[in-house]
Amino acid sequence: MAHVPGRKALSGPALIRLLARLTDAGLPESGRPLADQLGQWLVWTDAVALSAALGGHAPVGASHGLAPDPAHEALCMRVRSSLTEAITRAAMLAPQRLVHPARNRPDQAGSDTAPDYAAFRRCYLSLQEEMESAIGNLRTLLREKLAARAPAMSRLASVDAVMERVLGMREHNALAAVPGLLAAHFERLRDAEAATCERAHAGLLDATQPATPAATRAANSPAPKDGPWLDAFRKDMQSVLFAELEIRFQPVEGLRAALRAS
Repeated sequence: MAHVPGRKALSGPALIRLLARLTDAGLPESGRPLADQLGQWLVWTDAVALSAALGGHAPVGASHGLAPDPAHEALCMRVRSSLTEAITRAAMLAPQRLVHPARNRPDQAGSDTAPDYAAFRRCYLSLQEEMESAIGNLRTLLREKLAARAPAMSRLASVDAVMERVLGMREHNALAAVPGLLAAHFERLRDAEAATCERAHAGLLDATQPATPAATRAANSPAPKDGPWLDAFRKDMQSVLFAELEIRFQPVEGLRAALRAS
């Protein structure tokens, strides 16, 4: 696994810390309070909607004193387990030794072709879409359950709906940048493997043939193939996906906590 040396350790979500460790991207910490940052993100129409949700009233017929319902807890566990399994079982992320020779995996290139990141990007985007859809549906269902409880819980459900609408696109755009950051990490690992292959190839040629220019040796060096370097990348990409799942699930955990307290 490649690491970036000499960088100040970051605090905050595991996804930010992991990306900072794997990439050269500048990810400075913000010393500004969260409330100040939210103020920069919300336009006046968003602020009005949020204010209405905070000051709203419970819908007519809202229930009070409902017994805790374990069904939503089981549903949350099923959704999270399903997404975790999807990441764990993704064929693209399986180590080379665990892939059956007859299995058609998109990153399996021809014998003379270096692995391409495009297939990994497609895999990441597909898993992102799966997370966004499943968690969005779950969040909507939990809000409906919350809105049927005490007035304060109904207002909380309304606030969560507004925040999802207001911040959803910002979250989507921020997380959409992750595959690009991983592309740089992939290229760095691939280049390091190519340099190792070149040195080994040049040493073999020097031992068996007359001296040749370095440029010629580099041009004739074999391209890096699937191997430990690519398995290291697969493991890193899987870790980033798990960290992203953790971030995406935070609003769900908040709604779960509210349901337990209501």
